Amino acid sequence: MPDAVIFDIDGTLVDSVDLHARAWQEAFAAFGHRFEFAAIRSQIGKGGDQLLPVFLSPAECREKGKTIEEYRGALFKRTYLPQVRAFPQVRALFERLRTDGIRPALASSAKGDELETYKRIAGIEGLVDAQTSSDDAEKSKPHPDIFEAALARLDGVSPDRVLVVGDSPYDAEAAGKAGLRTLGLLCGGFPPAALREAGCIRLYRDPADLLANYAGSPLAAG
Repeated sequence: MPDAVIFDIDGTLVDSVDLHARAWQEAFAAFGHRFEFAAIRSQIGKGGDQLLPVFLSPAECREKGKTIEEYRGALFKRTYLPQVRAFPQVRALFERLRTDGIRPALASSAKGDELETYKRIAGIEGLVDAQTSSDDAEKSKPHPDIFEAALARLDGVSPDRVLVVGDSPYDAEAAGKAGLRTLGLLCGGFPPAALREAGCIRLYRDPADLLANYAGSPLAAG
């Protein structure tokens, strides 16, 4: 079994992917840009530094990217964050890990203050050994910075003794660049084929499914 498991949050522990996509869509529209919801949703899992260049030119990113991102952040906290709910059995999964001596950690593209709210929503306050947010990384996923920062806070645990649990291809890509293996969850809405192609070694429906199949999963493997 691993020594530690690093979890993504959005789409992995809490049901927030659609809400983030709506916030981005509304923020873009406020600055005169109309993009399809599906196109934006497919990019959720990246931080603003990686998402904005998908939709805006380099000049537009320089001129108003920061303003759009700040607008989106305030909008999300005001309108959408109160709607976020945890997926079933998240706390029970974290408790099982800790019972087995496995250290749970978090690595999210969310801002630090959002991270604390997510922990409360998911019911995992007091169960997390280490955490990193976009505030701890120069570049967001699919770059490895956030996972590398999480590893640094796990007291030198070797990457080959760590698993990642995420819902997006960007989680798996970033983890792979940090030398980590990823278990993919389908509750974020990304296609199974995309998760496998990005490097996920096993797929589960959601945290409850991972917990139900814990004994046969890489979490418990010798």
